[in-house]
Amino acid sequence: MTAQVDYLAVVFTATSGASGEHLGSDEKELVQLVWQLVDVKNKKLGKVNELLIKPDLSDLIEEKEEEDVLEEIYTSKCFLQFHLQLTNEVNSAGAGTSVCLCTDGQLHIRQVIHPEAASKNILVPDCFYSFFDLRKEFKKHFPSSDLKALNVLIMAECILYHVTCHMFSNPERVSEKFESGTCSKMEKVCDNTVIRARGLPWQSSDQDIARFFRGLNIAKGGVALCLNAQGRRNGEALVRFVSEEHRDLALQRHKHHMGNRYIEVYKATGEDFLKIAGGTSNEVAMFLSREDQIIVRMRGLPFTATHEQVLAFFSPEDGLKEMCPVSGGRDGILFVRYPDGRPTGDAFVLFACEEHAQCALRKHKEILGKRYIELFKSTAAEVQQVLNRYSSAPLIPVAPAPLVSVLPTMSLLPPPGGVRDCLRLRGLPYTASIEDILTFLGEFTHDIRPHGVHMVLNQQGRPSGDCFIQMTSAERVLLASQRLHKHVMSSQRGANSRYVEVFPCSAEEMGLVLMGGSLSHTGTGLSPPPCKSRRLSPPSYSFTPAPAVLPPEAAAAALYPPIGQVLLTPRALPPGHAYYPPSAQLYMNYTAYYPR
Repeated sequence: MTAQVDYLAVVFTATSGASGEHLGSDEKELVQLVWQLVDVKNKKLGKVNELLIKPDLSDLIEEKEEEDVLEEIYTSKCFLQFHLQLTNEVNSAGAGTSVCLCTDGQLHIRQVIHPEAASKNILVPDCFYSFFDLRKEFKKHFPSSDLKALNVLIMAECILYHVTCHMFSNPERVSEKFESGTCSKMEKVCDNTVIRARGLPWQSSDQDIARFFRGLNIAKGGVALCLNAQGRRNGEALVRFVSEEHRDLALQRHKHHMGNRYIEVYKATGEDFLKIAGGTSNEVAMFLSREDQIIVRMRGLPFTATHEQVLAFFSPEDGLKEMCPVSGGRDGILFVRYPDGRPTGDAFVLFACEEHAQCALRKHKEILGKRYIELFKSTAAEVQQVLNRYSSAPLIPVAPAPLVSVLPTMSLLPPPGGVRDCLRLRGLPYTASIEDILTFLGEFTHDIRPHGVHMVLNQQGRPSGDCFIQMTSAERVLLASQRLHKHVMSSQRGANSRYVEVFPCSAEEMGLVLMGGSLSHTGTGLSPPPCKSRRLSPPSYSFTPAPAVLPPEAAAAALYPPIGQVLLTPRALPPGHAYYPPSAQLYMNYTAYYPR
């Protein structure tokens, strides 16, 4: 809208809670809607109209649930009635047809009308998506005025009667729909436009977050869901708004509710947003370049999965009419891989519409190959974040450079060629117990050393799916790995079952993982444990402290402690709680935490 409007509808709202600068900040319901029509050209005022809305009686919700339904329907009729009466009044005036809302500030429209409609699934008329901010219009002609001391009547009179040729031509806009998109790491993001939302339901999507902030304009691709170390959503998101003004209004929604959960809203920085949403991959840019596409994330794919298998997974079965075709065929599937090309078991799939995506999500936990597949609605920012995570360098830091350049280098890895008398089980069900592992091992249970079962936990203290088992001989380890590799393990505490990979390993390799390191598939097969991290290892292992690189005299002269003791000596911590299965009193469960 660039031309001068014929009429302004000056709108005022009131809620059952706070007013003034805090209007809408307490999530209270709308109780009053007042408006007056103004003929801008002839400078005439129409009559004052008022609609009263019955507030929700929260104390009677459980007793009279029907009242809520009636109240919501009445609120919906209130917006429609406002639009109908306003249209009739404009038509009866006969001096013009164009009309736009005008409010005292941003709060009435952005913090009251649209959040109220979003919380009750009410469609608001189109007239509520554009409005003039009377304070901004007044500020154009009286920049030095104290707006806090003025009310809407004084400002309107000054503009209408004391300002010549004022044009109401560029109204404020409210975004009707959130636009997804990509963000480059080279893009500049203002620190004053980003917030962090915390406490989100794990299944919430970018559209759900945009709905929570309805009335405020989010930048294109401005919602980035955060993931934890395991690639799962952690209940946080970073949201980028179009301006600082909208960011400040978003902060007023701190502890507003999304369903039954209250959401915490805090300030964040542009750097925080780029770390999550920024990316430079051309493959991802091409994948996300298709607009109006719904993204679904697949997790738990077999490492041998192909495009054809994924397309077949989403194809309709015999006798079923539900259709969920992948948009673009093979081009609509993006497999996530490590830098060396190995698959991670994740993939993203595009669907053309919401109906096809919802049909696809109903295949959650169906079987592809021998594994059940988890499906989640995803976002462009999550695609970029997952790709960044797997394509970047390992997060485990290497040892720092020596303090003195003449010091000899020392390896942080255990020496190769150790006796491989331990088993490593990978891919255990997350509900697997010691009894489940003993049942899986079968006849090899008798070869386990006392206190020889070691479960590995992740950062959150939950099972990581890995386990180490000490056995009596390398021959039995080799035989067990050959017979049990990729056999299915079932869990007594859950209905899920998974095939388990079984590998022989040495006690040194197991000790490295228990100290916080990791095993890889390249080079020596080992990654060193990080320095200054918490370590936990069973007392049956003895880690010989590395000798000091500098003699005590030289260290004292250089004012440094022995470098080997600083970097390499593990800090002794008590073991985890002992766990004895009822069948045999020979096994103890030790845990190890991966470092942050």
